[in-house]
Amino acid sequence: MAQSTVTNLPAQYIQDLGKDYGTQLAGLTSVPLNTDMYAPQVAAQDAMQQQAYNLTSSGIGSYEPYMTQANAYSGPQGYQDFMSPYQQDVIDASLSQFDKQAAIGMAGIGQNAAKSGNLGGGREGVQRAEYQQDSDMNRALLQAGMLQSGFGQAQTQANTAFGQQRNLGQQVQQQQTADVNQLGLLGGLQQAQTQAGLTATQEGNRLRAMEPYERMGQYGSGVMGLISGMGNQYQSQVTPNPTPLQTALGTASVLGGIFNPRSNNNN
Repeated sequence: MAQSTVTNLPAQYIQDLGKDYGTQLAGLTSVPLNTDMYAPQVAAQDAMQQQAYNLTSSGIGSYEPYMTQANAYSGPQGYQDFMSPYQQDVIDASLSQFDKQAAIGMAGIGQNAAKSGNLGGGREGVQRAEYQQDSDMNRALLQAGMLQSGFGQAQTQANTAFGQQRNLGQQVQQQQTADVNQLGLLGGLQQAQTQAGLTATQEGNRLRAMEPYERMGQYGSGVMGLISGMGNQYQSQVTPNPTPLQTALGTASVLGGIFNPRSNNNN
């Protein structure tokens, strides 16, 4: 009776696809992948960011001249810059007028003494001395008052100037800080936009570089899907029945082994 052997193999067209896949994959992987074309890149510092940096560096201490001047106004001699150059003229004119009035008053004492018959007497002398003493004291108080008034006005102006200079220094610093922040913000936005372009280019290069591999992956997945989903093709190999001669020779070989005299002698 004939004997047969059955082998499970994929369909021939699937086998052909598998061989083609292997050939293409070997060719693709034999060439090194150039990763330089999609290596990460960092956007350079924007011009406005550099300007912000330069402004920060050059503007350090820009408020100091204002603070120095403010400190000068707050010092013990700070008021002198605000003393009126005409103050002494005003004082002199006022004292001159005072002296005229004092002289009139002194003359009145003599006139009253003459009327009372005490002209040149001791009473007149006492009145003149007391009047002169009071007049001198009032003159000194008038002069001191005008000096004090001028000093007070100058000191007030010095205090005002001190506050103004300090505020100017703070405003300069605040404005500079605002400029730096604005430049940094705008420069950062521009740098981010540049970085986005570099990243998009990098991703595009990566996709183009990996596209053949992704295509091969899909190709391989399709072939594997066909193998698992389409079933196997059975190939049978039939072994024919032995001829009478083959049968006889086989039988003789078996029988020879049984009736071999040497075998029997050994036993």
